[in-house]
Amino acid sequence: MANTETMSVLQAVVLGVVEGITEYLPISSTGHLILASELMGLGETATQRSAVDTFNIVIQGGAILAVLGLYFPRVVQMCKGLIGKDSDGLKLAIRIIVAFLPAAVLGVLLNDWIESKLFNTPMVLTALALGGVFMIVIDKWKFAKHKEGEVFEEGMDLHEISIVQALMIGLLQCVAMWPGTSRSMMTIAGGVLVGLKPKRAAEFSFLLGLPTLGGATVYSLYKSVSGDGPDMFEVIGWTPIVVGLVVATISAALAVKWLVAFLTKHGLAVFGYYRLILTAVLGGAIAMGVVSLHAGDSSVSDEILEVQP
Repeated sequence: MANTETMSVLQAVVLGVVEGITEYLPISSTGHLILASELMGLGETATQRSAVDTFNIVIQGGAILAVLGLYFPRVVQMCKGLIGKDSDGLKLAIRIIVAFLPAAVLGVLLNDWIESKLFNTPMVLTALALGGVFMIVIDKWKFAKHKEGEVFEEGMDLHEISIVQALMIGLLQCVAMWPGTSRSMMTIAGGVLVGLKPKRAAEFSFLLGLPTLGGATVYSLYKSVSGDGPDMFEVIGWTPIVVGLVVATISAALAVKWLVAFLTKHGLAVFGYYRLILTAVLGGAIAMGVVSLHAGDSSVSDEILEVQP
C-alpha cells in the first residue's frame, strides 16, 4: 500500500515545476531538485529518500514529452531518415546518436566512481561555480559583438553540423556527469562553441536529451519495479507521480519556448551569473548551518544536502 505521507500532491507539483523549468535551462536541475526536496522535508527514512530520488529522475519523462511535442516535426524527420525517406533527417539522427554515445559508454564505466567521488556538497558547489564562469566566458567570446536585445543569427543550422562537431558536443555532455554541472549547459555551450546558432544549439541540446534523459528514466523505472531498491509506486503512490509528470511536462514546454527566445537575444551570461549567485546562497546556507554536509556519500539515494530544522 502506498504511503500517502511520503509526498503530497502539492509537493509533487513543486518538484514537477522545478524539474520542468530547470531541466533544459543551463542551471543544474539536480542541484535545484535536491534543494527543493530537502526544504520540503521529503525522505525521512532511507527508503523514502531512495523513492524520492527515483521520482526526481522519473519526472524527467515530462521534460521528454515536452520536447517531443514542441519538436515533433523534427523527430518525425529523423524517424523518416532512419528508414531511408529523408536524407537531412538521417544526417541529424546520426549526429544525435554520435553525440549520445560518449555519455552512454562513460556513464556505465564511471558510474560508481562518480557516485563515490563527486556526489558530495563541495563538489556540487564547485561545479555550479565553475559552470557559471564557463558560461560567462563563452558569452563574452561568442556574443562579444552582439547588441543586447537584437536577434543573434550568426552560426550554422542543424543540417550543417559535422559528425566530428556532434562528437565534440557529446564529449562535453559527459562533463555533466559531474553533479551540479548541467547537461543543458554543456550541450548548449558546446553547440555554440562548434558554431551553431544559439537557437539551433538549444534545439540540438533538447533533441540530444531525448535518448539521454529517456535512458536514465527507463533505467530508474526498471530498478524501482524490479526489486533493486524501494518500489517508488508503493512508497510515494500513483497520484503524486502522475501529477509530477504532468506538471513537469507543462513547465518544461514553457521553459523551452522561453529559453530559445531568450538565447537569441541575450546570450548565456545571465545563466552564468545566476549559477554564481546560487553557489553563494548554498555556500552561505552551509556556513550558517541551515544545510549540513554529507561528503563522500556513495549512492545517489544518500542525500548530499540536508536542511536542518
